[in-house]
Amino acid sequence: MPWRLNKRMGMCLPCLGGAADDVVVTPDPEIRRRQLADAAEKRQKETTYRGVKNPEAVERKRKKQEEVEKQAMTTSVSGGGGGGLKWQVG
Repeated sequence: MPWRLNKRMGMCLPCLGGAADDVVVTPDPEIRRRQLADAAEKRQKETTYRGVKNPEAVERKRKKQEEVEKQAMTTSVSGGGGGGLKWQVG
């Protein structure tokens, strides 16, 4: 009976049983960091576009809106005073 107990106990330790094959090798820290960054980016994209059927269309629409706003800002700044309003007296 003690022999069975020792054999069972040895199976959970890699140095006593043949469990050395079950040991997981930890990847290089740089590789691990890259994997974690990729996983975080993937999760962020999934949560950003949750419930959206066509995320590419949403992204295009957002970029177009930013361009329109940027153009409006540059037009209003370069237009000088008056704000683009024309006033005629007469």
